[in-house]
Amino acid sequence: MAECFKYKDKNNRRNTMSRKIMVFDTTLRDGEQAPGFSMNVDEKLRMAIQLEKLGVDVMEAGFPISSPGDFEAVSKVAQTVKNSAVAGLCRANKKDIEVGWDALKHAVRPRIHTFIATSNIHMEHKLKKSPEEVLQIAEDSVKFARNLCEDVEFSAEDAIRSDLDFLCKVVETVINAGASTVNIPDTVGYTVPMEFEKVISTIMNKVPNVDKARISVHCHNDLGLAVANSIAAVKAGATQIECTVNGIGERAGNASLEEVVMAINTRKDLFDDIELGVNTKEIYRTSRLLTSITGVGVQPNKAIVGKNAFAHEAGIHQDGVLKNRTTYEIMTPESVGYPSNALVLGKHSGRHALVKRIEDLGFTLEKDQIEKAYNKFKELADKKKEVYDEDLETLIEQQFKGGKEFYTLGSVSFSSGNSAIPTATVQLSNGDGVTVTDASIGDGPVDACFKAIERIADIAGRLKSYRINAVTEGKDAQGEVVVSAEFEECGYDVTGRGSSTDVVVASAEAYLNAMNRYLSRKDQKAEKVADKGV
Repeated sequence: MAECFKYKDKNNRRNTMSRKIMVFDTTLRDGEQAPGFSMNVDEKLRMAIQLEKLGVDVMEAGFPISSPGDFEAVSKVAQTVKNSAVAGLCRANKKDIEVGWDALKHAVRPRIHTFIATSNIHMEHKLKKSPEEVLQIAEDSVKFARNLCEDVEFSAEDAIRSDLDFLCKVVETVINAGASTVNIPDTVGYTVPMEFEKVISTIMNKVPNVDKARISVHCHNDLGLAVANSIAAVKAGATQIECTVNGIGERAGNASLEEVVMAINTRKDLFDDIELGVNTKEIYRTSRLLTSITGVGVQPNKAIVGKNAFAHEAGIHQDGVLKNRTTYEIMTPESVGYPSNALVLGKHSGRHALVKRIEDLGFTLEKDQIEKAYNKFKELADKKKEVYDEDLETLIEQQFKGGKEFYTLGSVSFSSGNSAIPTATVQLSNGDGVTVTDASIGDGPVDACFKAIERIADIAGRLKSYRINAVTEGKDAQGEVVVSAEFEECGYDVTGRGSSTDVVVASAEAYLNAMNRYLSRKDQKAEKVADKGV
């Protein structure tokens, strides 16, 4: 399936035959399973729709057997996405594969992704199986999956620490069994580019049937080399890169999609034979959507999507950019969809102008959501002299917080000072429309608000983390608050977010959002228990 580079002339220049490199996005699976990045079903679906706009070839929607929520998410993504293949991860056993296929079967382009570890350390200590047993399980699982689905991917977990001869034998065996893609993961982020290039080259040259399948790579970033390793693998003949938006994932994360894509696109002088199907102008929007959903931002100096990625402060740099942008910019902000930050709307703007701008920013709202967004916009415009794209993005994203709203925030009032006892009065409405008002004191106005919310809901909570960011510049900027909290000693953290020009109100919104998410998750578990009882 993959052509190695061929050389034809005395200057050692490559021929012009292009290779299609598939982008396999695992944000919804490997990325989402990392602590602090969990998404509910609706959020996964929103992210999947944006990944389809981005143009990824394959999106791994989840691990269907891991939980009822993951099964539902994979099933809904499979039924919704039309242009990208949808994959579900399954261990190498019949039960996992059957459940995975049940979630994927309605997809236009389903892919079963099954795996088993092949390194000595995993086989001995985790699987407690011999290499011969693992080889047989790999073969049997791929054959079983192939009877259900035409597109089967096999991953040799911890491949980079596997015996290379055994790894080649596994690759040959699963291809003969029907695997159309074989993934060579650096599961623990251990390899370096020159070593990984050698591993992939060996597989390309030693496995006799390698031309019958696509060789994929899945690199973790524990040594900060995931992107470099992925590109080295492509040089050696790999034709699929597995990655995540913003590089999220277990431990130090995965290869960053935006970095891999823009490295190849920017260095066409080195990768003139490679084709990618990603729409780079959707990169920034996809990154922002992910940070909005998870509440976890990227560091300012993050390549491609960080706040400072296209900023210039040094005088020499500024002078050069003013004379010619290419002096210090190797790509344009527009090439990744970076916003212009231009003022677009004000308090006199009408509904039509707002809807048009919302559409330009890539959002699609229903009629009731448009009305709600317009009312929120007018409230914001009355408080701010200037309304920027970032303000609108934050405002719209509030319409998609996800999960059932057991309580909605009404009014918030508070008093505080260095010689006063901080006090807050909060009004909440429950799902039945009943409004309750209560007050509490605290260590500060934010703490007092949280305690008042807990009193009304009769739920004990514990704040684990609290972060506030200014959405835009200026004294009248909206404050975006992201909190992580644990409720009723549930054993897991829940993230919530809120935004307002008043940071105390934003804090109350964020804490209530987290509580609603907890209650929604608790309600879903209760329904499942009741169903099992029936």
